[in-house]
Amino acid sequence: MKLSSNGFEKANDINLYYEIYGEGKPLVLIHGGGSSGFYDFEETIKRLKDDFQLIVIDLQNHGKSEHRYIPETFEQDARDIMAVLEKLNIVNASFFGFSNGATTVLQIAHLFPDKIEKVIAASGVTKRNGMIDGFFEGMAKASVENIMQKLKENFLKINPDENLLKNMFEKDSQRMINFQDIDDEILQSIKCPVFLIAGDKDVIKVQHIAEMNQLIPHSKVMILPAGHGNYMMADENGNSDTELIDFTMSQIKKFLNS
Repeated sequence: MKLSSNGFEKANDINLYYEIYGEGKPLVLIHGGGSSGFYDFEETIKRLKDDFQLIVIDLQNHGKSEHRYIPETFEQDARDIMAVLEKLNIVNASFFGFSNGATTVLQIAHLFPDKIEKVIAASGVTKRNGMIDGFFEGMAKASVENIMQKLKENFLKINPDENLLKNMFEKDSQRMINFQDIDDEILQSIKCPVFLIAGDKDVIKVQHIAEMNQLIPHSKVMILPAGHGNYMMADENGNSDTELIDFTMSQIKKFLNS
């Protein structure tokens, strides 16, 4: 896939890495925890690069971006993203976030309402009870040694430093272990159109997505026959359901163009 441009921009005292593909209306792609922009959105880029200007950002402690050694917050990620876009002279954009990235783009919609066109929030969570039973107990027992192998390989390929891998894991896991419910008023304040997506075998409960839909004024929901993100990328074994991914992207394109 041909890059239009890439590089680093200073965002709140650290350098964040970005890549841009294609031309057209800007669509900012925000990855999930433990991952990187291209890893989560490779299939998205393949399918949408001819229709939009895709801006892929690696968040703090992930991918090629620099690290912080303080607790991560979704609000900090939101402000970092907007700082990068300001440096890139992107005044308004739509946002597509996956997993932790979905929670982040909902924060962007709340904090920066005048900068947002539309939001796609895929497999995001706003309440602790929105996660499947046992999630937080499992997270509390997790260690850097049992990070999903493909995520570990992706990180070390980009950043061959075990200490940085450990920092990423600690910051991501502690953010989730200490996750606090996001107030309903934040979702109710979102003015832009929002497309909520999840799998029926996701780590997010389907009823939680339905509750979010009730709170966000201009939202729609799509539940797909998939696990966590398998509707937009390969699964943890590297297997892709291309027909399902094609369908997901066709619906995202339809939403963005409506």
